Amino acid sequence: MHNKYKIYYFINHFNRDEIKNLDKNISIIYRNYNEKLDIKTIKDIKSLCNKQNREFYISNNLKIAQKFNLTGVYIPSFNYLPNLKHITVRKNFKIIGSAHNKIQLINKIKQGCEEVFLAPIFNTKKTNFFLNISKFNLISRSTDIKIIALGGINSTNYKKLKAVKCYGFAAINWIKKNRPKKIGRF
Repeated sequence: MHNKYKIYYFINHFNRDEIKNLDKNISIIYRNYNEKLDIKTIKDIKSLCNKQNREFYISNNLKIAQKFNLTGVYIPSFNYLPNLKHITVRKNFKIIGSAHNKIQLINKIKQGCEEVFLAPIFNTKKTNFFLNISKFNLISRSTDIKIIALGGINSTNYKKLKAVKCYGFAAINWIKKNRPKKIGRF
């Protein structure tokens, strides 16, 4: 097990200071399913991420990700479109996605995802369901794809990630609340 993680942070609006105050190694995923996509917002986030040499993904919009030369696209668990890996994309364009179980993980692999967020690993306020360390490991050890832990990660259970097979993690509330500058290493 390595001791440095790939880290992702989900945002649903553009707040320049919020992004600027993050550790430079944290990648941004923009997902906002409640509002119409604002192209100016995407351009502003991309511009800031470029200045900071930060990866930037957009959720569920391959066309925009390609048009604006983003790092890649994030395909949520509810998107079952097949064969994204057969779409012609530029070199170094990444397709990442999320899953909540083994069946969804298999679908994300078929879609061509290089990394899959497996969630939720820990208890969250959004749902009573969570995988726990044992179930998470059963699923993550069943594949060679890079697995990203997501869901309920906070300062109390962060060190428990040592017990799971994951390439990285994503945290929303914990990162937003604490803006930890040095995370990702034990």
